[in-house]
Amino acid sequence: MIRRICLTLILCGASAAHAQFLKPGDNLVIDGVPPIPEELVARLVPYTEFRPAAMVAWHPAKPGMLVRLRAGNTNQLHYVASPGAKPEQWTDFPDAVNSASFQPKKGEFLLFEKGAGGNEVFRIYRMDLATRAVTPVSPDGVRANFNGWNRQGDRILYTTTTIDRNTASRQPQVKLFMADPLKPEDARLLATFNSGGWSGFRFSRDGKVLVFSEYISANEAHVWTLDVETGARRRITPARREGEAPAYVGQARFSRDGQSLFAISDRDNEYRQLVRIDLATGKETPLAPHLKYDVDGFSVSERAGRIGLVTNENGSSVLRFLDFTTFKELPRPALIPGEISGARWRGGEDDEEGDGKEFAVNIASSRSPGDVYSYNVSTLKLTRWTNSASPGLNPLEFAEPRLIKWKSFDGLEISGFLYQPDAKKFPGKRPLLINIHGGPEGQSRPGFINRNNYLVSELGIAIAYPNVRGSSGFGKTFLALDNGMKREDSVKDIGALLDWVKEQPDLDAGRVMVAGGSYGGYMSLAVSTHYADRIAGAIDVVGISNFITFLTNTETYRRDLRRVEYGDERDPAMRAHFEKISPLNNASKIKKPLFVVQGRNDPRVPYTEAEQIVAQLKRQNTPVWFLMAYDEGHGFAKKSNADYQFYATILFMRETLLK
Repeated sequence: MIRRICLTLILCGASAAHAQFLKPGDNLVIDGVPPIPEELVARLVPYTEFRPAAMVAWHPAKPGMLVRLRAGNTNQLHYVASPGAKPEQWTDFPDAVNSASFQPKKGEFLLFEKGAGGNEVFRIYRMDLATRAVTPVSPDGVRANFNGWNRQGDRILYTTTTIDRNTASRQPQVKLFMADPLKPEDARLLATFNSGGWSGFRFSRDGKVLVFSEYISANEAHVWTLDVETGARRRITPARREGEAPAYVGQARFSRDGQSLFAISDRDNEYRQLVRIDLATGKETPLAPHLKYDVDGFSVSERAGRIGLVTNENGSSVLRFLDFTTFKELPRPALIPGEISGARWRGGEDDEEGDGKEFAVNIASSRSPGDVYSYNVSTLKLTRWTNSASPGLNPLEFAEPRLIKWKSFDGLEISGFLYQPDAKKFPGKRPLLINIHGGPEGQSRPGFINRNNYLVSELGIAIAYPNVRGSSGFGKTFLALDNGMKREDSVKDIGALLDWVKEQPDLDAGRVMVAGGSYGGYMSLAVSTHYADRIAGAIDVVGISNFITFLTNTETYRRDLRRVEYGDERDPAMRAHFEKISPLNNASKIKKPLFVVQGRNDPRVPYTEAEQIVAQLKRQNTPVWFLMAYDEGHGFAKKSNADYQFYATILFMRETLLK
């Protein structure tokens, strides 16, 4: 039976009296998108039923774990009592619940964050597991983020951030609170910060000191400590000397003895390494200098004498373990190429209640939407806990990506991943979709492409996921190559990819489409202005159409962070450059059809960015489709909306790429 959430089946038009179409609910604004045939919906059902699972937390007193899993229309919290057991749903809200944390000792209650309609104004709630009663912990009307527990499990740290998009001159304010989650009304204000880049607060083992991060940009971050009693702050990482390159130091947490920190740092190195920082001197000591890759994340168990870490190797994740004393590598499981996240020890880091043997990770690959596994470091056994596959499809038939590389306009090597249809089923040159990631410091990985498997497996469309300059995972020099005035160099990387496509015997350079979300949406618009004669059309999802209006209207807590990456619109020279390169000001060059998708509550890229490019294209009679959801933010999170977006995308491709 076809799942219909917020969609109503109707009959449309006398000329199609026997054809059935879907009509969206009142939550969607649709302009230019033709009716969606029920026949298309029925065909797509198996490709919309993936339910990727992700690890949220080990239960501190029971053998099971909490996972994130879609229930109906949104992600909700589920408890899995043992490997392969049926997930028990614990939350049920119209909006997603993606993270949570158990009270560390007995796990009699948990804390979770939830926003509304994609607005990212999260509030922290307590759920008492005996009754499932839910109680607010953080104040209403401010954005709150949970940071962590003290060792005793009777105090938490959380931050609140002012939300005021319309005050361009006002600095955002982050306030740090310590609270008893059972008596949240008595929360104590520990510190106030006048910018938006403060996060990652963690207690020391004795609860007397906090460590936290000051995020400046993808290339620069610093580590601080704060005395809980006096409020005194101390920056641990040294100030940058004149002419010295910035360093990123983050994900810091205390050692067991409280005399040092474990962190990730790229100081004096091209890649982000696992380091130990002496708190007295600030000296950083690399713990695995032989690894010439970025360390994405790590988890320490001093009790077990091991460190688990995940490295980013040409886009694929590799799970590694280090001996805590010698820092030599220990045996690790053989995993298929893909993406690993959520690494954590059972019992938490340095927890005497944990046995220090079992390590949980999320693993997604080209043939798996994402499942939770645990690895026992004593028995070397890998155990699967969840099953996310769609019941109507064989994942072994999905295309596996291959790494592709090409030279850009300046000789720089750019790479990406290409998913190609079966040549026997689809002979000849295939049309190509170029799907550009956001960030801009994001990275395309050889993971699961979700609904897009339909494009490859059923429509014979090849999909390329490029990592243009500015992408993470290729060193800090590459990461900074698109900053400020160099913004359009990344657009030229796509131009070079179009040149590469012409040389491929199995790709059709005459049938190419570009698509992307967020910064990838900007890239799609920019490619549409620079290479209109070389593409069939473009899809812009929550993309930036004008950097000046974007920086003026994005939420205040993000504004300065984005200025470091894109440039400061208040600087006359930078403003003139923005005027020159913004797609809105070059819309007259967009000649091919455009599909624009937007969430009305988007705090990052306001909906006005979409409305203004759509209005301009209408004025110049360029074909444009527009889809906006009133109950979404930075991308469509609700299944019904995401499904409708995909149905419309298929129709758009039929009209352009496949015509």
